[in-house]
Amino acid sequence: MLTAAQLRAARALLGIDQRRLAELSDLSVPTIQRMEASEGMIRGNVDSLMKLVGALDAAGIELIGDGATSPGGGRGARLKASARKDAATGTQTYSPEPRQMAVSRARER
Repeated sequence: MLTAAQLRAARALLGIDQRRLAELSDLSVPTIQRMEASEGMIRGNVDSLMKLVGALDAAGIELIGDGATSPGGGRGARLKASARKDAATGTQTYSPEPRQMAVSRARER
């Protein structure tokens, strides 16, 4: 499950606005705004959540669940190791087709 706080943190780590996240996830800006304004867990249809999580994953975000090991404990979001390397060199890498990647991953499961 994804929380609104995780979504806002992930977007901040990437340095992108809601419009860019909407483009990457093939969702509307109002949908992103509604998700970020949620209390606690984000509720939405499965397809929208899959698109969003797939886009974040493709952009280099690792979502941390309650049971996962993390220095701060609890839920969160962090850059994947490869994305941290990109950040260190000053380059940002986005997948050109995050929606297709998310759909492919969903089919593999």
